[in-house]
Amino acid sequence: MDYPGNSQDMAVPPVEGVAGGGTAYGWNDGGLNVSNPLKGSIDPTEVPTADLVHVWCLPSTANVGPQEVPRNLEPVNLLAARNERESVQLAIRPKVSWSGSSVAGVVQVQCCDLCSASGDRLIVGQSLKLRRVVPILGVPDALVPLDLPISQISLQPGETTAVWVSIDVPNEQPPGLYEGEIIINATKADTESSSQCLGKAEKHQLFTELRNCLDALEPIDGKPLDEVVERVKSSTTSLRKVLLSSSFSEFFSDNGPVDMMDEDAISNLSVRVKLSLTVWDFIIPTTPSLPAVFGISDTVIEDRFGVGHGSSEWYDALEQHFKWLLQYRISPYFCRWGDSMRVLTYTSPWPADHPKSDEYFSDPRLAAYAVPHSPVVSCNDAAKDYLQKEIEILRTKSHWKKAYFYLWDEPLNMEQYESLCNMASEVHAYAPDARVLTTYYCGPSDAPLAPTPFEAFLKVPKFLRPHTQIYCTSEWVFGNREDLVKDVISELHPENGEEWWTYVCMGPSDPHPNWHLGMRGTQHRAVMWRVWKEGGTGFLYWGANCYEKATVPSAEIKFRRGLPPGDGVLYYPGEVFSSSKQPVASLRLERILSGLQDFEYLKLYASRYGKEEALTLLEKTGVYLGPERYTHEHMAIDIMRGEIFSSCRSCS
Repeated sequence: MDYPGNSQDMAVPPVEGVAGGGTAYGWNDGGLNVSNPLKGSIDPTEVPTADLVHVWCLPSTANVGPQEVPRNLEPVNLLAARNERESVQLAIRPKVSWSGSSVAGVVQVQCCDLCSASGDRLIVGQSLKLRRVVPILGVPDALVPLDLPISQISLQPGETTAVWVSIDVPNEQPPGLYEGEIIINATKADTESSSQCLGKAEKHQLFTELRNCLDALEPIDGKPLDEVVERVKSSTTSLRKVLLSSSFSEFFSDNGPVDMMDEDAISNLSVRVKLSLTVWDFIIPTTPSLPAVFGISDTVIEDRFGVGHGSSEWYDALEQHFKWLLQYRISPYFCRWGDSMRVLTYTSPWPADHPKSDEYFSDPRLAAYAVPHSPVVSCNDAAKDYLQKEIEILRTKSHWKKAYFYLWDEPLNMEQYESLCNMASEVHAYAPDARVLTTYYCGPSDAPLAPTPFEAFLKVPKFLRPHTQIYCTSEWVFGNREDLVKDVISELHPENGEEWWTYVCMGPSDPHPNWHLGMRGTQHRAVMWRVWKEGGTGFLYWGANCYEKATVPSAEIKFRRGLPPGDGVLYYPGEVFSSSKQPVASLRLERILSGLQDFEYLKLYASRYGKEEALTLLEKTGVYLGPERYTHEHMAIDIMRGEIFSSCRSCS
C-alpha cells in the first residue's frame, strides 16, 4: 500500500519523558487545507460525511497522535500469508462540530466480511477486528476493542482519532484476493451514546436510582417473603425506568435496537474505505521458528486481581494470560523475583504430572517452556525431591526438547555466579541434557575475567560452562558495533548444544531497536529484524505486565519508576478501559508480532535462496542494515515482503 506524505522523517520533538518521539507530536494542523462552508446547525443525515470529517489510512508502524495531519484517502492493499495477522490504521479527524456538545460529533464505523471472487470469506469478528488506539502518557499505545460489526466513536474537536484494523488469516484460508470496505457515517447527536457524554446531573440521577435499587435488595436476609417480593418489584420498576430513560435511547426504537443507518443514507452520504487483502499460499508455521520467551509477573496478577497464590481463581487468571499471549507467537513464562536477581520461572503453574501441564507444553504454538527449580505452590515434598520428580516426568515426554531452566537474571558477582552454577549442577544431576538459560551483560565484577569489560563479557561462556547451555546476552552490550556479534558466537560450542539468545530491556536506548513507549513503529518492529540478521536462535523479554503495584483491576496503569516508559509493559488490564476482563494489547505488542512474522518470511526466503541472499534483500530494500540504520518508512517493509511473496509463492 502506498502511504503518501509519510511525515516520520521530519524533525518532530519527542513527548516529554519518552524517547524517540514517533510521529506527529507537536504538529500544527497542516496537510490538506480544505475550506468548509458549513455553518450553523448541521444535520449529519443530510450532509455527506466527507464534508464533516477527514478520513485517511496509515500503516501499522505509524504512531498516530492527536495532531496527526490529514492526508488523501487511498484504497488499502495488504498482503498476508495464511496464519498471519496484518494490520492497518484508519484515522478520523473532524472538520467541523455537529453535535452541539463538548464533542465535535459521533461517527458510526461499520465493517463487513472480506470476500473473494470464489465466495470465500474473512469474517468480521473472527478474522476482521477493530480496536481504538488510546494514548498512554499521551502516546498512542493501548488498543481497546470496538463493537462489531458496528461501533460508534466520539470525536474530539481538533483531534485525530485512530482505529487499528487487523485481519487474522486462518491456516486453511484459500489463497486469493479478498475485498471489502469499512463504512463511516457521521450521526446525529441524539443517537450518540449517552454514557460517553452524560452531564453531571444525569450521572447523579442515575447513580441515585441505582443505589436505591441496591439499598432495597441488599438487606433481605430474614425478611418475610411478601416483603422480599415487594422490594424486588420496586427495584424492577426502578431499573426499567433507568433503562427506558433518554440516557439509553440509542438502544431502542419502535422497531427494536438501533444498530445501523438507513441503507440509502449509507450509500449516498458515507465515506467508504476500500480494503483489499491478497492471501498467498505460504503458511506461517504454527510453532514459531524463533522461541520468544516473555515473562509475566504472577505477583502483579495476584495484587491487581485480588487472587490468592495457589487458589482456583489464581490458576484461572494465569491461564487467561498464558492463552491470550500465545496469539502473539510468544512463549510465556510466569516469574517471581527473589533476592539478588534469583528468579523462579515456570510456564505451567501445575506440577508436571497434571494434565494441564501436558496441555500447555504440548500446545504447538508454544516454542519453549520454563521448568521451575522449586515448587511454584507449597507442597509437602522437599524442594530437591520435587525437582527430581518433575524432571523424571518431563524427560519421558516428546515436548522435553522445548524445556529450559531460567534460574538467575543477570548475575553480577562471584557469589551470584557460584549460586547459579550450584543450582544448574543440581538440574544437570537429574538431566544431563537439560538446557539452563542465563541472561547476562557482563562478567563477575569482583573477579574480572579479562582486562576490559567487553573482553570479560566474552569470557562468560567459558566461565559458566558446563552449567549453562543458552547464553542470553543483552543487545545493549554491542552498541552500534554489530560486528562484535561474531566474537560472541565464536566463543560458543553449538556442536555441543550451546545456543546464543538475546534480550532487550532498559537498553539499548533510542535510536536502537527496542520496545519503549514513543519509539518509532519501525524501531519496535526492527528488534526481530536485528535478531534474524545477527543469527540469534531465541529471544527473551523480562516482563510483559510489570507495571506498578495496584490492588484494583481498574486502577490507573503506572510504569515503574526508574525504567523507560513502557519497559516491561506490553499489555494492559481490560478493566482499565471498560467492563471487559480481556487483556488489552499495546500497539508495541502488535509490532512484535509483525516482527516475528517478518522473521518467518526471511527464514522462508533463506531456505530457498540462502542466508546471504536473504541478507542482501533485507539490506537492498533498506529495511535493516544495522541497529542505527533501519527504515523509518513503512514502504520498505512492503517492498521486502512483496519480493519474498513474488519469489517464493510458486514453491511454498
